[in-house]
Amino acid sequence: MTNPNIGIKFSKNVKKHYVVIPIAIAIAAVSIYLFYPHEDSTATNTVSAQTLMENGSPILGDPNAKITIVEFGDYQCTYCHLFHQDTKDQLIQEYVNTGKVNFVFRDFPLNGPDSVLAAEAAYCANDQNKYWQYHDELYNNWGGERTGWVNQKSLDQFATNVGLDLGQFDNCMDAKKYESKVLDNQKFGQEIGIDGTPSFIIFNDKKITRVVGAQPFSFFKQVLDNI
Repeated sequence: MTNPNIGIKFSKNVKKHYVVIPIAIAIAAVSIYLFYPHEDSTATNTVSAQTLMENGSPILGDPNAKITIVEFGDYQCTYCHLFHQDTKDQLIQEYVNTGKVNFVFRDFPLNGPDSVLAAEAAYCANDQNKYWQYHDELYNNWGGERTGWVNQKSLDQFATNVGLDLGQFDNCMDAKKYESKVLDNQKFGQEIGIDGTPSFIIFNDKKITRVVGAQPFSFFKQVLDNI
């Protein structure tokens, strides 16, 4: 399992570059610093690998896998949708299902209240042990950014499609049970320098790499095979 004691230090204010940035090797509690182009290097936060993973989705794959991918995403985001459509399935098949990697999704709802609502719905689905089915259903029915496709009617239809108890799901949504969780995820992402979606933090107990954008599978393969 990824060493939860590894220290990771991120720059808070960073420019968006669709590249991968490898950083220094660390051992045990030695801090790792993400050298990423930034405008202000004074605001930084040190977080553990455990902190990167907690408060997000259920872990997809073997919790003891040596490599973890944390995706920061938005259900309305165009490039998040492209990653889901073009890359995620092969990544899951070749790395997650084989026990090499585990995967965590954390919400970064850049596109406003509808993105928050969609993220809440995924966690309400998780109350019925169907987080990933609902997550995929959202992306499979993606309708653009800020177009109104995320609404209570559509979210109920997605719930029905994946076999949720609709009454339980609606009660969860009406109570806004997971609104603070979603907003906390966004705040955490901002604190560690996430400023675009999808953004990925890929790490083991020795190395961490940041990938930004809907990169092709071949790009992720190169990163994963060299971490």
